[in-house]
Amino acid sequence: MSKDPTFPTPDAGPESVAHVTDAGEADTEIVEHAEQAEQHVAGSVPLETPVLADVLIATEELWPESLAEEWDRVGLVVGRVDADVERIMFAVDPTLEVIDEALEWGAQLLITHHPLLLKGVNSVAATSGKGRAVHRLIEGGCALLTVHTNGDSAVGGVSDVLADAIGLNDVQPLMPATHGLPEEGIGRVGVLTGTQKLGDLAARIFLMLPAVAGGVRVAGDKDALVRKVAVCGGSGDSLFDAVRASDADVYVTADLRHHPASEAREARADGKPYLIDLSHFASEWLWLPAAMAALGNVLADQGFAAELALSQTNTDPWDFILTPGN
Repeated sequence: MSKDPTFPTPDAGPESVAHVTDAGEADTEIVEHAEQAEQHVAGSVPLETPVLADVLIATEELWPESLAEEWDRVGLVVGRVDADVERIMFAVDPTLEVIDEALEWGAQLLITHHPLLLKGVNSVAATSGKGRAVHRLIEGGCALLTVHTNGDSAVGGVSDVLADAIGLNDVQPLMPATHGLPEEGIGRVGVLTGTQKLGDLAARIFLMLPAVAGGVRVAGDKDALVRKVAVCGGSGDSLFDAVRASDADVYVTADLRHHPASEAREARADGKPYLIDLSHFASEWLWLPAAMAALGNVLADQGFAAELALSQTNTDPWDFILTPGN
């Protein structure tokens, strides 16, 4: 499923990042967490290699499983909790290509946003794609951890990263978490520093994202002025009631379906909220560099060090698109 997109270079400052090259390649360059390197140079006590149980404690601190939606399936899918974890790879999807990339790099843990086994199964025989995925992970000695709606809801999660990238201020959850802090929940809403044209905002978001076949779709007058913005990484058309209640000028999300989008456009005479529809994969990919840096920080605080990398595989399912004139 590799389609050689251009991945934006993560702007994580001195923290742990992976050098982003052509998608689909497994020769990901690793840069260890700067604080870890400084501790080694300073001659302080060396950081230890964590076992999987240690990493699970760190991920629970960042993305508590209690924040996951009731229908979701998050947490450890494959792996022994006493196994050493020297290398961790982050990806959006646990596809076979991503798993092969992780194994070729030598990862002992693959952390993905999307679950491998969201629905119940009664077999993991290698006669199906999901069965082959489980077999490859176990045979390759690589654990799999899912951080899905708990990663959406947590502070610093998917929608927080999207809101930060857009430059929103005074950010609040669209749907506050039932079992969380006031700032936790699904989606975010905030205000731009100043008003912007809808077309300019859409163009700026387009340039932040990995280049994928579907690009970015927009509903609304490109010259309309917007300031209040609601966002939801991933599929967000179930949140339209909350978006309308927030009085947002524009809603940025992914996977908008025909009828919810049409109904949203007709709900108000002024056409608001305008809509900016992204690739599901691209909207959630933005979170990976931030998540990787956050995990590196927590592991270091707990006395551990592991090499961290971003998957270079584009798992957007579409290969090309036809448009008028193209």
